[in-house]
Amino acid sequence: MSSKTPLTPAQKNARIARRLFLLTGGMVGAAFAAAPLYDMFCRTTGFGGKPLVAQSGDRPLLDRTVKVRFDSNVDSALPWRFEPLQREVKVQLGEERLVHYRVTNVSQRPLVGTSTYNVTPESAGPWFNKIQCFCFTEQLLLPGQSVDMPVIFFVDPDMDKDRRYDNIRTVTLSYTFFEAKTERARTLLGGVPAADTGKGG
Repeated sequence: MSSKTPLTPAQKNARIARRLFLLTGGMVGAAFAAAPLYDMFCRTTGFGGKPLVAQSGDRPLLDRTVKVRFDSNVDSALPWRFEPLQREVKVQLGEERLVHYRVTNVSQRPLVGTSTYNVTPESAGPWFNKIQCFCFTEQLLLPGQSVDMPVIFFVDPDMDKDRRYDNIRTVTLSYTFFEAKTERARTLLGGVPAADTGKGG
């Protein structure tokens, strides 16, 4: 016979409460980790039209070319202008190219912005590689300030080895610029001298 003492109702309730607490904590942790993990997955695999992040280096330069168009999006209610300085370029597969986007704060107060990006068609995402990019970086903009932000990219020459991608002739790189609400954004704004804060918004 077992010598275990049966749990009292209070002990059973305490055990259930501990399990529920651990389960809730695990779910909260998973929720916070989901967005950065999904973004890391997309950037690593090119899933969902996310360009891959690559290193500069030697690679073959092919005769095949693609046209790369540049698009910009911003909430019309926000006080800044955001646009590519070049609308499109023609590149050879494997060729590194530098382009710039310009953002201007047209308000009377300092702002911190950041951006996300995607590539269309989505099937081109795994082949579009960024070596340098301003995405996911908080950018402090003082009233009236303009900043030119660089993007260095190439289209992977290995795309030419797969006949399923023969029809890709044009790729669009699209950025969306929006106001950052992160802890780092608050820190950047906190370091702005009072004379640079302007009035209103």
